[in-house]
Formats: sequence, C-alpha cells, structure tokens
Amino acid sequence: MYLKEVEVKNQVGLHARPATFFIQKANEFKSSVWVEKEERRVNAKSLLGVLSLGIVGGTTIRIIADGADEQAAVEALVKLVESAFAE
Repeated sequence: MYLKEVEVKNQVGLHARPATFFIQKANEFKSSVWVEKEERRVNAKSLLGVLSLGIVGGTTIRIIADGADEQAAVEALVKLVESAFAE
C-alpha cells in the first residue's frame, strides 16, 4: 500500500470535469485506488464516489493505492491534482 496527501489547488475542487480527468487517470492503473477526505474513503475509479466527497479547493485529500503499480498510480494522481487539472 502506498499513499500521499495533496492539497486540491483549483478553486472549484473536484467537480464534474476535473473529477472525470481524475477517474480516467486512476483507471490507467491496475492497482486499487482510493481517495480519502477526512475519514471517508471512496473508490478513485468511481465518478459518483469521488463527487460524493464534495472536495473543494484548499481541501487536503489522501490518495491511496494498493497493487502492482501502486506507487506510479499515486504519483500520477498527485501530479494531476497539483497541476490544478490544467485549469
């Protein structure tokens, strides 16, 4: 298991468009991937799950992966979040 915390930089957070990019990136990996906000954890490959967290700009989230490519998955998703989804 590999995990990292990252702050969501874009103002609107993980609304529909950035959440879609996030999920597409998560689905590129074989590992199980989760997003955690406070004590809630959801499948990072599920649009409804990610949207249900209500992640807004300035929120710190934890990205967790478990599997063969766990480190690559977490690093790629952290990089995507840090880029503010290129908005």
